[in-house]
Amino acid sequence: MLDILDATAVRRWARLAADALGRTRREIDTLNVFPVPDGDTGTNLHLTVLAAAESVAELPEEAPLPEVWRALSRGALMGARGNSGVIVSQILRSLAEILGSGGRPDGPLLEEALAYATELARAAVAHPVEGTILTVLRAASEAAGGTTAAEVARSAARGARRALRETTGQLDVLAERGVVDAGAAGLCVLLDALVAVVTEEYPERYEVPARDETKSVVIAHPAEKDFGYEVIYLLETEDERVPELRAALDVLGDSLVVVGGDGLWNVHVHVDDAGAAIEAGLAAGRAYRIRVTHLGTAKAPRAPHTGRGVVAVTAADGLAALFEEAGASVVRRPSGGLPQLAVLVEAILLAGDEVAVLPNEPEVLALAEAAAARARDSGVKIAVIPTEASVQGLAALAVHDPLRHFHEDVIEMAGTARATRFGGLQVAAEEAMTTVGICQPGDVLGLLEGDVVMIGSSAGEVTRGLLNRMLSGGGELVTMITGVGVPPGLVAEVEEELHARRPDVELTVYDGGQVLYPVLLGVE
Repeated sequence: MLDILDATAVRRWARLAADALGRTRREIDTLNVFPVPDGDTGTNLHLTVLAAAESVAELPEEAPLPEVWRALSRGALMGARGNSGVIVSQILRSLAEILGSGGRPDGPLLEEALAYATELARAAVAHPVEGTILTVLRAASEAAGGTTAAEVARSAARGARRALRETTGQLDVLAERGVVDAGAAGLCVLLDALVAVVTEEYPERYEVPARDETKSVVIAHPAEKDFGYEVIYLLETEDERVPELRAALDVLGDSLVVVGGDGLWNVHVHVDDAGAAIEAGLAAGRAYRIRVTHLGTAKAPRAPHTGRGVVAVTAADGLAALFEEAGASVVRRPSGGLPQLAVLVEAILLAGDEVAVLPNEPEVLALAEAAAARARDSGVKIAVIPTEASVQGLAALAVHDPLRHFHEDVIEMAGTARATRFGGLQVAAEEAMTTVGICQPGDVLGLLEGDVVMIGSSAGEVTRGLLNRMLSGGGELVTMITGVGVPPGLVAEVEEELHARRPDVELTVYDGGQVLYPVLLGVE
């Protein structure tokens, strides 16, 4: 038996817990009826803890205990899936803060860490409900006691198991289905794996209580509101902005969990308007790794007619006209915002039963994937082509051929988009740190593939420099899309520069009317 949780023990726990949840995930999935009966809690917990274990495995064997705990915590935060997975990532973060703080990681410190995890996990959930993973975590903390890590872990796991059995009677939906809470069952497996490590007694199997088959599978008292989408993303923002984000998301939906700290947060919420939930994150900071999942609570719409179509998303009048002239159906989005998910789904269904979707912005991609998943329920064949800029979307549309087999058409469009390098100009609104130094208000920024690579004082200077960089890797065609605020004479200046330096390159200029970027550039 171990007196302390040293770095070796934490490593072993990470590996064993991931393995244990992998072995029990299907059993846990069958218990999943709350908050949404989507049957993936076990899978989400396994993927969350597996991400944590893989993060630890990347460290050198001699890494000290605080570093191991940091890797475990960050891996779980970055890889958290689903409602329970996000909560477990907060539990691991809490344990890391206490047990990786430099104190002796013995029984009393583990007991303190469990109490801290109970507090932080409950605070992360907007509306805690009894009979869930939070209830069982509190019971584990209250039951924990002893002088060694082994004694505390064993008593906590026993307390969790007792509380798990009681969850069936604490929530109507669990009682009606004859199950214990799925997330709580996963937590018990996690704690049992910890007991196995500190006692060095490894069980042949980890217990997951089976469904009581005598119970009905019909919910007699459904929730007042079923939300259609699960939205999860990572968010880089100042910690003081998180309360405002919580309040905004709480109005939009339920199952809200926001965990993290020190500038990095994991956000989980169930909503009807996935776009609004993503926009709230974008307003608070940098949202990325956005995942939108259709929860299947609404009846699927049906496609009104057959045929091949393309749907393109854009915010600007000129760009919308360009896409429409090329044969695409256009979904307009507010400048700096996202289109409504329902509008995007409707546009896909109206386009036909074989549809390619061009999101044309990184933040629209997850929303397009969710709309595609929703529309596929009606039998539509859909491919989301991951265009990150309008010039990539236009390039993809230029090679679209409705007479080809759909799969071949999608491959050709995606390949052309991927081969199109994109850049643009933006005027700095305030002083900020960029990857190439500090910019001042009014500076012209040159962006390449979304990153600032140049800072200049004039649009002509930056456009010429940006084009030189983009063409250094080859290219025969330059597409230039002018927007609001493009300086007079810039197009002629670019034409002259290309004629003198690269007479082999063809330049095509369009008026896009976009607001944020005076100039958009594409090189093929």
